[in-house]
Amino acid sequence: MKRRNLILSGLGLTGALIVGWGVMPPRSRLGKPDNMLLTEGDVALNGWIKITKDGGVVLAMHRSDMGQGIHNALAMLVAEELDVPLKQVRLEQAGHDAIYGNVAMFVGTLPFHPLKSEGPDKPMMVKTGEWMVSKVARELGVNATGGSSSVKDAWDHLRTAAATAKASLLLSAADQWKVSAKELSVKDGVISHASGKSAHYGEFAKGAAGQTPSNVLLKDRKDWRLIGQATPRADVPAKTNGSAVFGIDVRVLNMLFASIVQVPQMGGTLSSIDVKEALAMPGVVKCVQLSSAAGSAPGFAVIAKTTWHAQQAVQKVKAEWAQRKEGAIDTQRIAIELQDKLKTESGFTFYEQGDVVKAEAGAARVIQAQYTAPYLAHATMEPMNCTAQFKDGQLEIWAPTQVPGLARAAAAKVAGVSGDKVKVHVTLLGGGFGRRLEVDVVVQATQLAMAADGAPVQLVWTREQDMTHDYYRPMHVAQLSAAVNAQGQVESLQIKSAGDAISPRWMSRVLPALSGPVDAPDKTTAEGLFDLPYGFAHQRMSHVSTKMGVPIGFWRSVGHSHNAFFSESFIDELAVASKQDPVAFRMALLKDAPRYAAVLKLAAEKAKWGSALPAGHAHGVALHESFGSIVAQVAEVSIKDGMPRVHRVVCAIDCGTVVNPGTVAQQVESSVNFALTAALFGKIDIQAGVVQQNNFTNYPLVSMAQSPVVETWIVPSTRSPEGVGEPAVPPLAPAVANALFQLTGQRQRALPLKA
Repeated sequence: MKRRNLILSGLGLTGALIVGWGVMPPRSRLGKPDNMLLTEGDVALNGWIKITKDGGVVLAMHRSDMGQGIHNALAMLVAEELDVPLKQVRLEQAGHDAIYGNVAMFVGTLPFHPLKSEGPDKPMMVKTGEWMVSKVARELGVNATGGSSSVKDAWDHLRTAAATAKASLLLSAADQWKVSAKELSVKDGVISHASGKSAHYGEFAKGAAGQTPSNVLLKDRKDWRLIGQATPRADVPAKTNGSAVFGIDVRVLNMLFASIVQVPQMGGTLSSIDVKEALAMPGVVKCVQLSSAAGSAPGFAVIAKTTWHAQQAVQKVKAEWAQRKEGAIDTQRIAIELQDKLKTESGFTFYEQGDVVKAEAGAARVIQAQYTAPYLAHATMEPMNCTAQFKDGQLEIWAPTQVPGLARAAAAKVAGVSGDKVKVHVTLLGGGFGRRLEVDVVVQATQLAMAADGAPVQLVWTREQDMTHDYYRPMHVAQLSAAVNAQGQVESLQIKSAGDAISPRWMSRVLPALSGPVDAPDKTTAEGLFDLPYGFAHQRMSHVSTKMGVPIGFWRSVGHSHNAFFSESFIDELAVASKQDPVAFRMALLKDAPRYAAVLKLAAEKAKWGSALPAGHAHGVALHESFGSIVAQVAEVSIKDGMPRVHRVVCAIDCGTVVNPGTVAQQVESSVNFALTAALFGKIDIQAGVVQQNNFTNYPLVSMAQSPVVETWIVPSTRSPEGVGEPAVPPLAPAVANALFQLTGQRQRALPLKA
């Protein structure tokens, strides 16, 4: 650890070891947050790690687990540097201190703004406000889980915190035993000396709080025992036997239950309400009209003694709704409008190299294609829910949220109290995919708690409310063109897409202090188009930001999810037009991108690309980078009963250093099935302002019988860890679409895919 990163180390007023990092704000350079809980016998050695009197380790967990295994992965980092068994690391929810902020994720949401060309090999763009976002995110303690950034964000500081704690414990033991710390060794949390003396960490914790390590070194990777190993996840038993607590499992003494109805028309309002019949029903306590705040839709809820009573009564409320003033939203109209904008607006150019106009003007032929992707819902298995209690001026929240800090701030605003009067308990999340980056259900539960006379209230949306009041992945349209010279070589690639900007809309709801124009140029919407690895001499990538009135938000892999379908399908078109093998065509364009080429080569080799397949089967390939990780996929596809059938997906991934290869494989399998659902079935239609899909009957998921065999091959790397939870989503749709072309000779340029 470089000395400049260790700002302060010494004994604090609380008796804890003071460890601060230079990137933290001044209040947090003490290392131990003011609100960190200490039970009898615990000693906090910094803001991340406590040592219990029996030698156990407590890690302040600042990230939400929605099945991606982050609790296990971060515990592995700490166990590795402290030399303790993984089972010895216990988790406690971190507080709202700034040291727990995920700046990596929030910097990733920044839009790009034009400045001037930075050279032929760099995008014509610059991140603005990055320092401001970093500062605000840390000062607000914006601890968020998203953007496939959790391990990447924690990689350095968690290992450093653990290594510093270990160094302090060794110094404490050396003082007690009157020996040099260099003579001590650690195994399984026990410090030993050649003289025969040994004791667990708990014996030295109090003394360690007064130590000042001067030279803290992280383990060399050759000495790792846990990192890189397929370690069983500690959360599996509880999730298997049903004892794990998700948001809908929360039970609090004297709890009431609420069911909600929200305005069915997007942007609509509640005109009138008659609650007499509902209030007369058994078990009903109260009917509450809900105002819109933090992006939540207006509506009403019934509070009752049980969920059943609430659900039955809310159906008896007579309500009249009004369309938005601008007129009803319709997806068919939006599709036409997006195509018009592609023709009439130039958009913002994110990347430009060479002269595309000149290349197309002098080309022997220009290949053109237009691709489209629909609105998509998140469809998390656990519907939106939150439990809240407002009593004696204090607000307590239990929520499966990806943004506890933002949820706390939104709830405090609704309740009219300061943030320190709000306590948020983060439960396990039954799926997130970006949907739980929103705080609408927390705001609604807070309103209900304010009306419940001190009783806790659990609000659970029905699946129908969940599906029809989502923050959807936006519809997008892309126009792609390429210039081919007389020798049949592709010389240029031009892509212009149109669709709503995602990050500005999200920030306007949950971080209004940092928000700008909602139709500003947006990196997260256009990423995956402006940063392609292929070596075309002439390139231009631009995006037209729109505002169609549909509530949109982050969806697993965000802009990459549709942009990879556009780009990788079109790359395949170019390969066919050039009469080249799709893998060979890509490899020729990756001469200056060896990491990409290595990933593509591995996937092709493991899939036995080019070898004979069963009759009626075909291979399709796609390559894409997102969240720092490069993924290549080869899909083996057939057509059965008039539907595409994906039999096998071979996935190669370069995600930097791997903490747990078992988790990487699990996330790849999860991503493939999630992406396959979207590729085959995913589509949200809106007519007269109302979402037409409202449950899994008309918004189906891939079943277990339809799930393909997924093989995961990890490229060895010594680079820092990159994202894993999302990067295997984008390549799946184009890989399947490219295989379908091989089977049918018909190019599909719209999702969802057909036979």
